[in-house]
Amino acid sequence: MAEVDDLVSKILSQLQNGKSSNQSTQNPDSDSSTNSTEELGRKDYPLYAKHPDKIKSPTGKAINDITLENIENGNISSKDLRITPDTLRMQGEIAKNAGRPAIQKNFQRAAELTKIPDDRLLEMYNSLRPYRSSKQDLLDTADELRNKYNAPVCAGWFEEAAAYYEKNKKLKGDN
Repeated sequence: MAEVDDLVSKILSQLQNGKSSNQSTQNPDSDSSTNSTEELGRKDYPLYAKHPDKIKSPTGKAINDITLENIENGNISSKDLRITPDTLRMQGEIAKNAGRPAIQKNFQRAAELTKIPDDRLLEMYNSLRPYRSSKQDLLDTADELRNKYNAPVCAGWFEEAAAYYEKNKKLKGDN
């Protein structure tokens, strides 16, 4: 979320200063402190500010190309404003190496969720509400996540929900 806030701040700053969208905020003389083989860590946060070259839109556009001007002239679509699984995994790596494994797991789960169409994702979310699904419904969703979307972390979450709801009588028909 901080990356979105940083991006909005950058665009607003460009508008206020009359800065051309073709000017990069990245210093061409600066040397990136991380290469592709070196792990990301605390020093690499925020990723947007420290390594804008590593962040791409889902269509492959550079983060510095996402400007209000490019949005207005149609060079940027709504797809370009979504975060990619790679960016989420990099954020997770930073969290893990900063001693925050729970946050890393959240980023891993989020990276998996980017593969799922929005309408299906909303259906899955609603199925997790108490009394909305049978145990088999939840296990079927876990299977779908694991096999169709290659999302094992999220699949495990649905399996845990199935067991928890069964134990606590929160499955469809239990009320």
